[in-house]
Amino acid sequence: MARRAYPNNSPRVVVIGGGTGSFTLLSGLKNYVQDLTALVNMADNGGSTGQLRDELGVLPPGDVRQCLVALSDSPKVRDLFTYRFDEGALKGHAFGNLFLTALERMTGNFAEAVDLASEVLNITGNVEPITLTNVTLCAEGAGGEPVKGESTIAEAALATKPTVWLEPQAKANPAAIAAILHADMVVIAPGNLYGSLAPALVIKGVQRALRDTAATCVYVCNLVTKPGPTTGMRVHDFAGEIERLAGSGFLDYVVFNKQVPSQQLLDKYAHDGEQPVAYDEAALRQQHYRYRGADLVAGSAWGGAQASDPLAGARSLIRHDPDAVARQLMRIYFT
Repeated sequence: MARRAYPNNSPRVVVIGGGTGSFTLLSGLKNYVQDLTALVNMADNGGSTGQLRDELGVLPPGDVRQCLVALSDSPKVRDLFTYRFDEGALKGHAFGNLFLTALERMTGNFAEAVDLASEVLNITGNVEPITLTNVTLCAEGAGGEPVKGESTIAEAALATKPTVWLEPQAKANPAAIAAILHADMVVIAPGNLYGSLAPALVIKGVQRALRDTAATCVYVCNLVTKPGPTTGMRVHDFAGEIERLAGSGFLDYVVFNKQVPSQQLLDKYAHDGEQPVAYDEAALRQQHYRYRGADLVAGSAWGGAQASDPLAGARSLIRHDPDAVARQLMRIYFT
């Protein structure tokens, strides 16, 4: 799609999340919104990112890289930052992860590294780490034991409505808090509930900002459930967990998909145990927030992973249509 002219009253939009959920929303919203900020969870410890964290002690670059790429206006540089080496000592590493790591080591400051990468990628908008604390994500396992590490939590048997925390306790990035407080709309992106969204929502400063902001707060619900803690969860269940993790009933709207993915798409691209997230309008009518259902499934599966991506086999390939979601968010703001 060609870049649209922004209206004079284009809102200031903040997207909170990480990984492919934020990538999808940012890819659509940048065609409608000029003042766009991505706040990225900083708990990723899988694949290339996890290796760089373990070996070099850096903050996790992977989800930040995806958000930078989504907002970039330079196609060739986007491709460069996404490129993964498929052989040798660098096999599995994304160039963008290595670039951000090098910038952090050079500057001694991850936030400055992100700013420099933003200039190289010529992005529309801003990308901010939600914390600059080097944290480990922890969650309550099915037997009450602590489970540590985002990549482990994503596959582990967790307690129902598990307690989730960060070690050490994270201090919110002041730039992230300022973005939430000055936004016109704050959007919680779809993503792994306990592995991708929780590490942003459980930070005390973020919780206070979500409670205090005058922005319209929207959650874009996941398309499919994951085997384990979210099995059988419906739209209002997901929204309830988002608010529980954030510590307040901060949501004004929930946007969800009403379109059932084709059986062919499910058979080909859904992982074992993944099911479309169902919705119960009677239950939704009883909630304090408003809701919008629409056809939001992309017509084709996501094709963003290279074979050399060590996590490619774990990624769900059924994706939101970026433009369809962006249009729903703009309708919420302008009505």
